Amino acid sequence: MQEKLKVGAAQIAPRFLDKAGTIKKIGQTLEEAGRLGLDLLVFPETFLSAYPYWRGAVSVRRETELTAAMQRESVRIPSADTEELCEMARRARVNCVIGLNEQDDRPGSMTMYNSLLVLSRDGRVAGRHRKLMPTHSERVYWGMGDARDVRTFDLDIGRLGGLICYEHHMTLLRAAMAIKGEELHVSVWPGWWSMDRHLGAKKADPGSRDCDVEFAIREYALENSTFVVSSSWYLPPPAIPPELQDIMTYNLAAGGSCIVNPSGQWVREPVFGQEAIVWAEIDQEERRLAKAYFDSVGHYSRFDVLQLLIREEGWEPTPRPEPRPRELREAADRFEVRLDRLEAMVERLLRRE
Repeated sequence: MQEKLKVGAAQIAPRFLDKAGTIKKIGQTLEEAGRLGLDLLVFPETFLSAYPYWRGAVSVRRETELTAAMQRESVRIPSADTEELCEMARRARVNCVIGLNEQDDRPGSMTMYNSLLVLSRDGRVAGRHRKLMPTHSERVYWGMGDARDVRTFDLDIGRLGGLICYEHHMTLLRAAMAIKGEELHVSVWPGWWSMDRHLGAKKADPGSRDCDVEFAIREYALENSTFVVSSSWYLPPPAIPPELQDIMTYNLAAGGSCIVNPSGQWVREPVFGQEAIVWAEIDQEERRLAKAYFDSVGHYSRFDVLQLLIREEGWEPTPRPEPRPRELREAADRFEVRLDRLEAMVERLLRRE
């Protein structure tokens, strides 16, 4: 990771269920981030371009219609949409992470995923992360990611990791991200809330001190010794389409974007009730100091006692045929290559997807 970076969260209201309008707003926000000299800008969960705040408040038929509307405004990776977003990041010279509704790239499928799109400031798609486990009734809208989504991204600013909402409560996933070597973490959410007797009873509550977003990102930062850039939705009532205002009763989009250092302390406290780029300068020295005291993948680990099995390949509807031992031996002899080297090369190629 570079010694000093300027990082920020885009707490900006999207054009709800309007992909073209939201992409335009992303471009305007990236331009502002470029003027600020930011190295990284993070947009919230499914910012492009809807979170289903109506969930649990509509009939099955209406829910199906709204899901279809989300599909129409979803994004394929890659596509003309991602090319446009890459060009915006390149012009602004800002690395960018965008939460979006992603339409499956598997032929014949229209399943959506709650995904992070990672763009480098030289105008490339660095990769994506699909949420592994949609929470509660979110499972109506989004499929599940797979082993390929447990990953980090090498950017010019360092090794970046990112998780979506309640993935931050998945104990083994947090450990996997640490083992993958992330240096800087992005965290995206649908807003900020207070909780009643159980997690399902939530209501938007700017500044609430019992919101699990705060607990999750501060513990994550301390546990994995990373800076955390946390980006949360802000959607004021006038930004809700008129035809949805009576059903979006679960609207938690009160803001709350913030930045935390590797000791779990605020670098920039949560911001509520306004559109803003919530940004700060961070210093690698703070990470060194935190790791000198507690290094979860170094001197404070016990891999001789506890180990984590991390799959590297995802699931496909039809398995890929793997070369048989006899075929490998014949190929090694024919091309005068050591068998163990050929086996290793084939293994790497099979894992590339």
